[in-house]
Amino acid sequence: MAGTSTHTVTNQPPPLVGYDLFTADRALVTAVERYTDPGVLDEVRAELSVLGRSSGSAQVQEWGARANEHPPRLLTHDRYGHRIDEVDFDPAWHRLLGKGVGAGLTGAWTRPAGHVRRAAGFLIWTQVEAGNCCPLSMTHAAVPALRTDPELAAVWEPLLTSTVYDRELRPAARKAGALMGMAMTEKQGGSDVRANTTEARPLAESGTYALTGHKWFCSAPMSDAFLVLAQAPGGLTCFLVPRVLADGTRNVFLLQRLKDKLGNRSNASAEVEFAGTWARRVGEEGRGVRTIIEMVAATRLDCALGSAGLMRQAVVQAVHHCAHREAFGARLIDQPLMRNVLADLALESEAATALTLRLAAAYDEGGEQERAFLRLAVPAAKYWITKRCAPVAVEAAECLGGNGYVEESGLPRLVRESPLNSVWEGAGNVQALDVLRALQREPGALDACLTEIGRAHGADHRLDRAVKDLFTELADLDGIEARARRLVERLALVLQGSLLVRHAPPEVADAFCASRLGGDHGASFGTLPAGLDLVAIVERARPAS
Repeated sequence: MAGTSTHTVTNQPPPLVGYDLFTADRALVTAVERYTDPGVLDEVRAELSVLGRSSGSAQVQEWGARANEHPPRLLTHDRYGHRIDEVDFDPAWHRLLGKGVGAGLTGAWTRPAGHVRRAAGFLIWTQVEAGNCCPLSMTHAAVPALRTDPELAAVWEPLLTSTVYDRELRPAARKAGALMGMAMTEKQGGSDVRANTTEARPLAESGTYALTGHKWFCSAPMSDAFLVLAQAPGGLTCFLVPRVLADGTRNVFLLQRLKDKLGNRSNASAEVEFAGTWARRVGEEGRGVRTIIEMVAATRLDCALGSAGLMRQAVVQAVHHCAHREAFGARLIDQPLMRNVLADLALESEAATALTLRLAAAYDEGGEQERAFLRLAVPAAKYWITKRCAPVAVEAAECLGGNGYVEESGLPRLVRESPLNSVWEGAGNVQALDVLRALQREPGALDACLTEIGRAHGADHRLDRAVKDLFTELADLDGIEARARRLVERLALVLQGSLLVRHAPPEVADAFCASRLGGDHGASFGTLPAGLDLVAIVERARPAS
């Protein structure tokens, strides 16, 4: 046909599909190998490779795109006028959740190397579709909160750690698996949950209450149950609110509207009204924050893991594009300036992977020292890694040029998603102030972090100097609150540097220390100093099949 020759496609990269997201990620593979007992390592690698191949398939990637193109719809009433308060999701959403639950992404607490294998899987699965990771994260994180009440845990923990996705709303006793959500914040308080006004009135049956109030953010409102904070007679208390009561009737759970969000569009976030809603107390009255704190820590780690996954996918897309695209007579990946940009992005991604997997390993190892390490390192990592996600995603999209601004590339979805984890589970200032609180109240936390950092002492002079600078910050407590972000940034960078110096290839550690710790770096990506092995760094980040 005349004219069709103008539509011959050349100089475009092939689709990045049909590869294993786990085995293609060298930094992730080595981290999993480092922190997994040899007795279960083959099992873990095989499990993650199955998830990696599924995640890299064209079908599953299409599910992720479709779930975002067809966001959930609120159904307040049925055709006859009965109040139903349900959320209708595209079938792709249910397929994704089924895969995520089936891959064990809510079952870390009961398996050998459970947190490391689950963290690696979560990092992989985020790259497919981040929205469905919200209910997976909350379900996983609810377990330690429920364990404060052995009777509740006996009922709910087997359901939450199940590998069966049971989407039907029915009583827990008739479920093969369940998902757990949260409804914490209120419009007048936000992160200041102690300002909550939702009231909990005790009922005749011991441990049961009727809730009245309004929650500004209720995540994943079609979950089977929710952890909720409300004011009981004894103070702020944690409660479990099931969607369906034991007799099969619906609990009072009035969905007022769904939030119209920047990103994370596949996932529903709702405002919910409680009006005599039945609830079961979790923990003691007046100790709601203490009861829920372990759940918060786990979801904060997932925020960092999710951002690490988003960064990894952004870098993979940029490197893949540049490996196949030519301009000015050479492949983009071979051109010095683009190579500098790609290597810089790759450093950020690998550093995030290294730190988040180390935190997951601390959960597996347990013990007083590791718990103390987590108390300080989790909010620091959550602060820094989630902050770095947005600039990485934007720069990666720019590597694709105009193609990166087009929805079909997938980069716009990553860009929209990238600020989310910095906001959820306490924004940047909340994390920074939490670090200060840990420093002031739990000196063992700082000792544990310094022990971890000290394992790399003498390995790189720039890291050693950065550690001294951190000590200087810690020694000067005058006006420390106003400097909290500066302090937390330095702590996170030093933790990342210590891990990379010990475990990453020399070219990665050298470039990280020179740029992030030695100060030889500009304000934007692509400003790494001369003399570094950028070819090796980029090749390490390349999605090898």
